[in-house]
Amino acid sequence: MATSAVPAAIDALISILRAAPALGDVEVIDGPPTDDMAAADIVTVGWQPDSAESAQLSQTFAYAGARRRDEEFVILGYLESWTGDDSFQPRRARAFELLALIEDAIRASNSNPEAPTLDGTVLWAEFQAGSLRQSFTDQGAKAGIAWTVAGRARI
Repeated sequence: MATSAVPAAIDALISILRAAPALGDVEVIDGPPTDDMAAADIVTVGWQPDSAESAQLSQTFAYAGARRRDEEFVILGYLESWTGDDSFQPRRARAFELLALIEDAIRASNSNPEAPTLDGTVLWAEFQAGSLRQSFTDQGAKAGIAWTVAGRARI
Protein backbone atom coordinates (compact mmCIF):
# COMPACT_ATOMS: atom_id res chain seq x y z
CA MET A 1 0.00 0.00 0.00
CA ALA A 2 1.32 3.46 -0.89
CA THR A 3 2.05 5.92 1.90
CA SER A 4 1.28 8.87 -0.39
CA ALA A 5 0.10 9.56 -3.92
CA VAL A 6 2.32 12.65 -4.17
CA PRO A 7 5.39 11.02 -5.83
CA ALA A 8 3.25 9.46 -8.58
CA ALA A 9 1.26 12.70 -8.97
CA ILE A 10 4.46 14.73 -9.46
CA ASP A 11 5.78 12.21 -12.01
CA ALA A 12 2.47 12.28 -13.90
CA LEU A 13 2.32 16.09 -13.90
CA ILE A 14 5.84 16.28 -15.35
CA SER A 15 4.94 13.70 -17.98
CA ILE A 16 1.74 15.52 -18.96
CA LEU A 17 3.53 18.88 -19.26
CA ARG A 18 6.42 17.42 -21.27
CA ALA A 19 3.95 15.74 -23.64
CA ALA A 20 1.78 18.84 -24.14
CA PRO A 21 2.28 19.99 -27.75
CA ALA A 22 1.81 23.65 -26.79
CA LEU A 23 4.75 23.38 -24.36
CA GLY A 24 7.04 21.69 -26.87
CA ASP A 25 9.54 24.57 -26.96
CA VAL A 26 9.54 25.00 -23.16
CA GLU A 27 12.04 23.29 -20.88
CA VAL A 28 10.06 21.34 -18.23
CA ILE A 29 12.30 20.60 -15.23
CA ASP A 30 11.79 18.05 -12.45
CA GLY A 31 12.66 19.90 -9.23
CA PRO A 32 15.12 22.77 -8.98
CA PRO A 33 17.26 23.73 -11.96
CA THR A 34 20.74 22.23 -11.68
CA ASP A 35 22.50 24.67 -13.97
CA ASP A 36 22.10 28.12 -15.49
CA MET A 37 18.50 28.68 -16.55
CA ALA A 38 19.48 29.88 -20.02
CA ALA A 39 16.30 28.78 -21.80
CA ALA A 40 13.95 31.64 -22.64
CA ASP A 41 11.00 29.78 -21.09
CA ILE A 42 11.14 27.23 -18.29
CA VAL A 43 8.61 25.37 -16.17
CA THR A 44 9.65 23.61 -12.97
CA VAL A 45 7.58 21.05 -11.09
CA GLY A 46 8.32 20.57 -7.40
CA TRP A 47 10.32 23.77 -6.96
CA GLN A 48 9.80 27.47 -6.38
CA PRO A 49 12.51 30.07 -5.77
CA ASP A 50 12.97 30.96 -2.11
CA SER A 51 11.11 27.85 -0.93
CA ALA A 52 12.43 24.62 0.52
CA GLU A 53 9.10 22.87 -0.15
CA SER A 54 8.24 20.81 -3.22
CA ALA A 55 4.78 19.67 -2.16
CA GLN A 56 2.47 19.70 0.83
CA LEU A 57 0.12 16.94 1.91
CA SER A 58 -2.33 16.01 4.63
CA GLN A 59 -4.25 12.80 5.23
CA THR A 60 -7.37 11.69 7.10
CA PHE A 61 -9.13 8.35 7.44
CA ALA A 62 -11.44 7.78 4.48
CA TYR A 63 -14.03 5.89 6.52
CA ALA A 64 -14.45 3.76 9.62
CA GLY A 65 -12.03 0.90 9.97
CA ALA A 66 -8.95 2.92 9.02
CA ARG A 67 -8.26 0.82 5.94
CA ARG A 68 -8.06 3.70 3.48
CA ARG A 69 -6.97 7.32 3.75
CA ASP A 70 -7.89 10.45 1.84
CA GLU A 71 -4.98 12.65 0.92
CA GLU A 72 -5.13 16.33 0.01
CA PHE A 73 -2.00 17.69 -1.64
CA VAL A 74 -0.47 20.73 -3.27
CA ILE A 75 2.41 20.51 -5.74
CA LEU A 76 4.51 23.65 -6.06
CA GLY A 77 5.91 24.84 -9.36
CA TYR A 78 7.46 27.83 -11.06
CA LEU A 79 7.62 29.18 -14.57
CA GLU A 80 9.77 31.93 -15.99
CA SER A 81 10.18 33.84 -19.23
CA TRP A 82 13.03 36.10 -20.27
CA THR A 83 14.73 37.08 -23.51
CA GLY A 84 17.32 39.68 -22.53
CA ASP A 85 15.19 42.70 -23.44
CA ASP A 86 14.28 45.46 -20.99
CA SER A 87 10.48 45.45 -21.27
CA PHE A 88 8.30 43.67 -18.72
CA GLN A 89 5.08 43.67 -20.75
CA PRO A 90 6.04 40.92 -23.24
CA ARG A 91 7.64 38.80 -20.49
CA ARG A 92 4.57 39.15 -18.27
CA ALA A 93 2.27 38.28 -21.17
CA ARG A 94 4.37 35.21 -21.99
CA ALA A 95 4.44 34.11 -18.34
CA PHE A 96 0.64 34.16 -18.17
CA GLU A 97 0.48 32.37 -21.52
CA LEU A 98 2.66 29.60 -20.05
CA LEU A 99 0.42 29.45 -16.97
CA ALA A 100 -2.62 29.02 -19.23
CA LEU A 101 -0.85 26.19 -21.08
CA ILE A 102 -0.14 24.42 -17.78
CA GLU A 103 -3.76 24.80 -16.74
CA ASP A 104 -4.99 23.55 -20.12
CA ALA A 105 -2.64 20.55 -19.99
CA ILE A 106 -4.23 19.25 -16.78
CA ARG A 107 -7.82 19.77 -17.92
CA ALA A 108 -9.79 16.98 -19.52
CA SER A 109 -9.81 17.03 -23.30
CA ASN A 110 -10.61 14.58 -26.05
CA SER A 111 -6.91 13.94 -26.56
CA ASN A 112 -6.13 13.65 -22.84
CA PRO A 113 -9.25 12.62 -20.89
CA GLU A 114 -7.23 11.46 -17.86
CA ALA A 115 -5.40 14.77 -17.32
CA PRO A 116 -7.51 15.94 -14.34
CA THR A 117 -6.65 12.70 -12.55
CA LEU A 118 -2.98 13.06 -13.51
CA ASP A 119 -3.26 9.96 -15.66
CA GLY A 120 -5.16 8.03 -12.99
CA THR A 121 -2.71 8.62 -10.12
CA VAL A 122 -5.21 10.74 -8.11
CA LEU A 123 -8.96 11.33 -7.85
CA TRP A 124 -8.61 14.88 -9.21
CA ALA A 125 -6.12 17.70 -9.61
CA GLU A 126 -6.50 21.32 -10.64
CA PHE A 127 -4.59 24.56 -10.99
CA GLN A 128 -4.99 26.34 -7.65
CA ALA A 129 -3.00 29.56 -7.34
CA GLY A 130 -0.23 31.71 -8.79
CA SER A 131 1.97 34.61 -7.79
CA LEU A 132 3.63 36.93 -10.33
CA ARG A 133 7.28 37.85 -9.76
CA GLN A 134 9.06 40.39 -11.95
CA SER A 135 12.70 41.38 -11.76
CA PHE A 136 15.32 43.10 -13.80
CA THR A 137 18.71 41.42 -13.90
CA ASP A 138 21.95 41.84 -15.81
CA GLN A 139 20.30 39.50 -18.35
CA GLY A 140 17.28 41.78 -18.83
CA ALA A 141 13.68 41.76 -17.70
CA LYS A 142 12.14 38.50 -16.57
CA ALA A 143 8.72 37.51 -15.33
CA GLY A 144 7.99 34.41 -13.33
CA ILE A 145 4.95 32.87 -11.73
CA ALA A 146 5.08 30.65 -8.66
CA TRP A 147 2.10 28.30 -9.10
CA THR A 148 0.40 25.40 -7.36
CA VAL A 149 -1.64 22.41 -8.44
CA ALA A 150 -3.93 20.96 -5.78
CA GLY A 151 -5.52 17.54 -5.70
CA ARG A 152 -7.03 14.67 -3.80
CA ALA A 153 -6.20 10.97 -3.71
CA ARG A 154 -7.42 7.90 -1.90
CA ILE A 155 -4.67 5.63 -0.63
